[in-house]
Amino acid sequence: MEREGTDWRLVMLLWAAGLGAAAQYGKISVIFDRLPEVYPDAGASLGFAVSLVGFLGILLGVIAGVLVARIGYRRALLSALVLGAGISVFQGLFPALPLFLGSRVLEGAAHLAIVVAGPTMIAEFSDAKGRGLALTIWSSFFAVAFAVLAWVGIPLAQAFGLRSLMWAHAVYMAVMAAVLWPILPKVSGERPRPPRLAELVTAHRRIYFDPFVGAAAWGWLFYTTCFVAVLTVLPPYLPEGSRALVLGLMPLMSLGSSLTLGVLLLRRVEAVKVSIAGFVCCAVASVGLWVLPGNPVLFLALGAALGLVQGSGFALVPQLNQVAEDRALANGGMAQTGNLGNTVGTPLLVAVIGLAGYGGLPVVLALLFVGGAVAHLVLKRRRGGHYA
Repeated sequence: MEREGTDWRLVMLLWAAGLGAAAQYGKISVIFDRLPEVYPDAGASLGFAVSLVGFLGILLGVIAGVLVARIGYRRALLSALVLGAGISVFQGLFPALPLFLGSRVLEGAAHLAIVVAGPTMIAEFSDAKGRGLALTIWSSFFAVAFAVLAWVGIPLAQAFGLRSLMWAHAVYMAVMAAVLWPILPKVSGERPRPPRLAELVTAHRRIYFDPFVGAAAWGWLFYTTCFVAVLTVLPPYLPEGSRALVLGLMPLMSLGSSLTLGVLLLRRVEAVKVSIAGFVCCAVASVGLWVLPGNPVLFLALGAALGLVQGSGFALVPQLNQVAEDRALANGGMAQTGNLGNTVGTPLLVAVIGLAGYGGLPVVLALLFVGGAVAHLVLKRRRGGHYA
């Protein structure tokens, strides 16, 4: 039976837990240029301090979906928050580099548990009317966390040292665990039990061949391949006088469109149609940037269009999957393809610029966005035109 009413208290608290998960990336990113102060002889290996968390997501994203469902969503989320707090305390000691990097791998496991359990539980605690808004709010957790770290985290590290940021993150994760522990219910119908090897082996096949479970992951691959890469490689082609302003506004345009137009559309239209429309608008904006290179208005329009894909991507999961275990698996697939897209997107577009100059950049972007729309259309046809 469909739930009646949305528990907005739990939705916002789970979103707040998601901010802590995003900060597991951001706390290192915002102080990355200062890490040589702590590890002066590390050289290029310091790059792994950021990427090891994402690398684990590429390897284990789908498996995490299976494990979280088997462990139990409440238990997995709370354990991940406690583990994340302990890891940040350890990292604040800045141990020998191999130990620090090892802790980042372990932190990747905690990160995966939160990003799989969080949206799965939000979907369970929301009704049909509020689910689109609830999951759109969840989709903002990375952008909001990075903004907070830029505004608060960097000044904190400058005033009290790098370890203060690690320990502030530890306190945040511990507080979220303490707040959620007494009030977070179990997901109805969940049956924690040890995972079977056969489930882990077949999980990837379901993600990439099942048109219901895997639809969100396929769309997310095309989205994440472009989003961070666009923020990285396009700004140098913007007018120098407005570059900083436009670059700051672009993710806000994405967030704003997902929370306004995206939410409005999701209440009236299937999430897959909103995603397709978002990809098409992104492709049109990319073609516009080919005709009018570096146009700030088109750059912001691209950000707004990406916001439609962002919000509808998470909303697609509960529309296509009625069982919590399938939703967890779908969210695990999104974690895996998201980390893959974030990893390959920027090198891909840098290579395109090296081979074809700026002219090749918007063309490849447009092709990637069209690819996202086509993937959704093909999977929708495989579902017989039905979204649920």
